[in-house]
Amino acid sequence: MDLYSKGFINYVLIPFSYVFLLLTWLRRAFYRLGVLARHRFNVPIVVVGNITVGGSGKTPIVIALAKYFQKQGRKVGIVSRGYGGLHQNGSLLVDKQVLVSQSGDEPALISLETQLPVMINADRAQAVRDLIMSHNVDLVISDDGLQHYRMDRTVEIVVVDGQSRFGNGFLLPAGPLREPMSRLKSVDFIINNGASTANEITSNLKPLMFINANTGEQKPLDFFYQRHCHAVAGIGFPERFFQTLNALGVLPITHEFKDHHPFSESDFEFGDNHPIIMTAKDCVKCREFATDAMWYLQVEAELSDKFLKELTQKL
Repeated sequence: MDLYSKGFINYVLIPFSYVFLLLTWLRRAFYRLGVLARHRFNVPIVVVGNITVGGSGKTPIVIALAKYFQKQGRKVGIVSRGYGGLHQNGSLLVDKQVLVSQSGDEPALISLETQLPVMINADRAQAVRDLIMSHNVDLVISDDGLQHYRMDRTVEIVVVDGQSRFGNGFLLPAGPLREPMSRLKSVDFIINNGASTANEITSNLKPLMFINANTGEQKPLDFFYQRHCHAVAGIGFPERFFQTLNALGVLPITHEFKDHHPFSESDFEFGDNHPIIMTAKDCVKCREFATDAMWYLQVEAELSDKFLKELTQKL
């Protein structure tokens, strides 16, 4: 079933969406009224999340914010649930020694790109406590966790995919919404990833260079111009990655996988010598078997000075 369409099955499931809405409303109300306890902290917490399932481009924005505040002299740490990783109990500090299969791809990528402490735990509130105790950070950024109300927060940022937006507008399980769209009225910032909409902050992914997955060699953006390359993507919306390669003049032979796909060597047996290009998020899962034929496109999220100034004033 496509959560972004309005097919027959989507309409059949709408009654269950009303049950989901009621449970969501009650849960949030219990936290707001103090029936369920929120864990408060002595450092500001910035949550970068969304109200839909699937990828909306949060991780590059988390990385960009972490790098920005690090340059401002803040001691930044990041917390994540570690979705897709095998680690289950307690907190785990993600570093080079931790296998991506344990941490999940997004925490591994954030750790690699920022060189900052990244703590994963299904209980994000505990992850924050452990991060503060072990690394004495003065600012925590949560990759996802908008609905993790046990963790108190200073600022809420919602990232919206500029192309898919909110899909069919239905709540789970009939649609992709984790919370009703009215939830957007209570957040501090809405970032539109890849498009421009009134009252939303526009952010685009800026390609920087191609990096060899095995050697670390860097090549300019025109290196694969008019060359046939295998384009591999296991992200929320692979088509955006393929469109980016097309815009760079690459002739992509596309291979689409599910988000968080656990790549293995067999996934790259294409029977020819064409270069293989993937996203940085996918590449971190291929380090153990990377070859010289494998490259990834390094990108960065562009954030306006006006937004960064307003965000800083809230912390």
